[in-house]
Amino acid sequence: MVSPDQASNYTESNIQVLEGLEAVRKRPGMYIGSTGIQGLHHLVYEIVDNSIDEALAGACDQINVTLYDDGRVGVRDNGRGIPVGIHPKVGIPTLEVVLTILHAGGKFGGGGYKVSGGLHGVGLSVVNALSESLTAYDRYGGQLYVQHYGQGKAIDALTQVGPSDSTGFEVIFVPDSTIFEETHFQFDTLANRLREQAFLNAGVYLSLTDQATGREVRYQYEGGVVSFVQYLNLNREVLHAKPIAFSTVRDGVSFDVAIQYNDSYADTGLFMFANTIHTAEGGTHEAGFKAALTKVCNDYARRLGILKEQDSNLSGEDVREGMTAICSLKLSEPQFEGQTKTKLGNSEIRGMTEAVVSEGVSTFFEENPAVAKRILDKAISAARAREAARKARELVRRKNALESSTLPGKLTDCASKDPAESELYLVEGDSAGGSAKQGRNRHYQAILPLRGKILNVERARLDKILANEEIRAMITAIGTGIAEEFTLANARYHRIVIMTDADVDGSHIRTLLLTFFYRYMRPLIEAGYVYIAQPPLFLLKKGKQQRYLYDEHALEQLLEQWGHDGIKIQRYKGLGEMDAEQLWDTTMNPEARTFLQVTLEDAVQADWIFTVLMGDRVESRRDFIQEHAHQVRNLDTVG
Repeated sequence: MVSPDQASNYTESNIQVLEGLEAVRKRPGMYIGSTGIQGLHHLVYEIVDNSIDEALAGACDQINVTLYDDGRVGVRDNGRGIPVGIHPKVGIPTLEVVLTILHAGGKFGGGGYKVSGGLHGVGLSVVNALSESLTAYDRYGGQLYVQHYGQGKAIDALTQVGPSDSTGFEVIFVPDSTIFEETHFQFDTLANRLREQAFLNAGVYLSLTDQATGREVRYQYEGGVVSFVQYLNLNREVLHAKPIAFSTVRDGVSFDVAIQYNDSYADTGLFMFANTIHTAEGGTHEAGFKAALTKVCNDYARRLGILKEQDSNLSGEDVREGMTAICSLKLSEPQFEGQTKTKLGNSEIRGMTEAVVSEGVSTFFEENPAVAKRILDKAISAARAREAARKARELVRRKNALESSTLPGKLTDCASKDPAESELYLVEGDSAGGSAKQGRNRHYQAILPLRGKILNVERARLDKILANEEIRAMITAIGTGIAEEFTLANARYHRIVIMTDADVDGSHIRTLLLTFFYRYMRPLIEAGYVYIAQPPLFLLKKGKQQRYLYDEHALEQLLEQWGHDGIKIQRYKGLGEMDAEQLWDTTMNPEARTFLQVTLEDAVQADWIFTVLMGDRVESRRDFIQEHAHQVRNLDTVG
């Protein structure tokens, strides 16, 4: 894989040293975002990003991740390996420099890598610092070298083990349990990340193996971002089979873009990447992309006469309805905000992206006028629906202004006006809503009962969504507005709790609510404001003893302790079966309740799952259910 020229051009002098590693263990959140499950997976992402950098340099085409059954995780690539000679500035082996000194890597001086996402050395040293133990296997210059570390410090000297007929770098580590809240890696989370990298790096082979379960996935896509867009639209009806796709290099920056429209009504996804890193918060490249697409669509629509002189321009929201797009940039000096790299800040990139996207989309429209007309007709329909939605919102506002209270009548609000301590419970059914109203803490807990199932927003436009009484009540109660009018600072509650029955209907209502929040109030999820209540499934009584239990496993364990004699088991089918005191004790009392916080770790995968579960394709939903049936807990059956 590595040519002699490549090996000779990558030496000890390419590794630049900027500063030490003292603060990482004290403040890990500054480097990996958090010490929760997201931060844990970020350790693997850092190492994989470094291997991807080798692929971008043309020196690597295979990356393997292994979850060992003893809790270790390993990442191995077939790149060039890391130089091992004594570093001229530090006086220790260069491999040790990369693993123990922050900001030591081949990306800072410009000689090691032209393009990089992971900052080779920043990632490795941070992973080392936050690992209980780490072993580095370095296949470099025809030899295999090994060194062991503990909590960021070298335990032994770099050892030359013997000759190696391959090149590459491998790390096997154990996350430090004194730092991380959880040290168990989730297979699906890692698999989603590797799939994403395989799409963005055409031809690179990535695999993930879990030794404990025997699960294994392998990814390799020759189609690059075009394959990525087609994968995301797999469960949707597309408006054009062939995606809009173009690749170019402008002033040293490479662009790979793929766009494909589908018949859905939401802005289904613009995913921006810089040096293969998903910039979830956008940045200058996203601003340029949106501006270009909006301008090209308006110009073309006026030229074809689809938009008349008296018509208003299409908005960005109109032209992005039903659009799935990937825009991947590779640049030599990315300015990311923070080590977790969620936003791109290079000012010059906006104009470059705008020019590239404008040329690419214009060319496609000229060459495919029938497809262009379908896309623009959809945008015109979206504009009409947006105007209808605006009028519906204005009607609601006028109606509220004439009433004594602007809050929905069915809302039982809390006394507190401090959003940070206030909670809104979205409760399934009037019966449970009544119990919740009686059992709540009136100071900070508000109750909004929901009657039946809300509208499936995956299959409806905004004007129809705003006509739904239950959704309108939620929007008014929460106070943020929705879609492009959403303002997080106006949230009246910082805990919005979905409280539904533990049965099939309750699960469906919960999914409908989550779909609505994801599509139209996503910042609520990103801010950590959305929770799912966990009401008990069982009440176990024996004599004067009683215990609420939340799953079958806990029931089995307690039955083993208490035995079966004199036992009474009550299975709660619905929240309405609990009185006010029971509901408070089990589900609403902060000292006893269990909440699940809804987080958005992977926007790409979340978009795909919501499309499968709530979209029109029955066969895709069936396949998903069959694949994940083994993960079901507390299955509710009728019969």
